[in-house]
Amino acid sequence: MLPRRNPDEILKARGADKRPDGRFEPYRREREDDGWDIPEEERLLRTEVVSESPRSIIARNTSPDIPFDRSINPYRGCEHGCIYCFARPSHSYLGLSPGLDFETKITAKPTAPALLEKEIARPSYRVAPIALGTNTDPYQPIESKLAIMPGILRVLRDWNHPVTLVTRGRTVLRDLDLWAEMAAKDQAAVGVSVTTLDAELSRAMEPRAPAPATRLKMIHDLAKAGIPVRVMVAPIIPVLNEPEIEAILTAARDAGATTASMIPVRLPHEVAPLFRDWLARHKPGMAAHIMNRVQAMRGGRDNDPRFGQRFKGQGAEAQLALQRFRLARKRLGYREGSPPLDCSRFGPPPKAGDQLSLF
Repeated sequence: MLPRRNPDEILKARGADKRPDGRFEPYRREREDDGWDIPEEERLLRTEVVSESPRSIIARNTSPDIPFDRSINPYRGCEHGCIYCFARPSHSYLGLSPGLDFETKITAKPTAPALLEKEIARPSYRVAPIALGTNTDPYQPIESKLAIMPGILRVLRDWNHPVTLVTRGRTVLRDLDLWAEMAAKDQAAVGVSVTTLDAELSRAMEPRAPAPATRLKMIHDLAKAGIPVRVMVAPIIPVLNEPEIEAILTAARDAGATTASMIPVRLPHEVAPLFRDWLARHKPGMAAHIMNRVQAMRGGRDNDPRFGQRFKGQGAEAQLALQRFRLARKRLGYREGSPPLDCSRFGPPPKAGDQLSLF
């Protein structure tokens, strides 16, 4: 059960409505009326950003169902506030709530470019594509002010290091020249998440993310600049956006996307009760039906974390969505997969005074 919300907080364009405690907290907090009839001052809940200076920036994973082994996340938390975001539970490791804290208390890593160069310059480093945006969006709204990403991209460009990106943030277009320069050497690819074409539904589910029309323009501008673009129809939520699979693929193909992928909605740990609360607030008449169909894709549970199942789902519900997706992808002429990125040119950038190679 989620705690009662603070009635004195004005929640403008926020996905969650409350601050449930993380699963690692030894105590639970609950608001109670103290009996005093003195009204509290209402205040707008604003985003707070703090800086972090980590010792390393490249995160490694050995998950058998993830197609990359290293990633960079310049931020913890995400102001987009997508209610279904599988990364919300990561705020529990910070002693913060996966609810409102996840989208209002952001940690930035401004030293990321320097740390990245230090790590890839080690003699023991072995090159492979680095994935950006795997946990939270590196182009979330605060990036337009902090501008951590250009530094990261310049390091990767100078070292000829391949990179992939997953985003829904419009600020990626600010760095279009850097992405295009790397893509021209087959060292960059971008995935853009398009969850729905319904602007009203998007505003409710993803309150501070760009509107669907803006994301299609992002695909267009990225593709026009020569950058391979993958449309990510994710997450697929039964009843809410599942009927739009074909329409999203068509719109993205027309905008310039050349590859496509889909993932059924994942509701790990604290995300499930937050999502249920959101349904009760925004889709009360459909809430039970939607969750029944979500569970039909997850073996009768809200979530199935098993490797090999978490990104695909199971049962007739998941198989039907996947079949529709594959048929539409084939009919629309999408490629089956993205071409491999070039790792062969990786190496330190030339310094002043270095002798030039003849070849």
